Amino acid sequence: VQLVESGGGLVQAGGSLRLSCAASGNIYPFRAMGWYRQAPGQQRGLVATDTSGGTTNYAASVKGRFAISRDNDKKRVNLQMNSLKPEDTAVYYCYARDVVGADYWGQGTQVTVSS
Repeated sequence: VQLVESGGGLVQAGGSLRLSCAASGNIYPFRAMGWYRQAPGQQRGLVATDTSGGTTNYAASVKGRFAISRDNDKKRVNLQMNSLKPEDTAVYYCYARDVVGADYWGQGTQVTVSS
């Protein structure tokens, strides 16, 4: 299984970016997909997740600004990021958990928000 992210980059504060992550390989339907992020000197932390049952979960710091979505085939997950702040600067990682509980990670995509 491979997860490949796209859509990172540099944006000014208040701007928007959209991240996408596509899964490929011998995959079964994922139980959940989502996004984590890691800023320099900090631990990787949850941004948003979406389960196959339709439940979404957001970090408090992004709630109301970010929106997670999955394509109908459940093999792609997107993250729409609005009203970006400098503290959103981090490497963003795509995440997936399959039906037997195995976790997969993408290689990460850099998001930089300038003030």
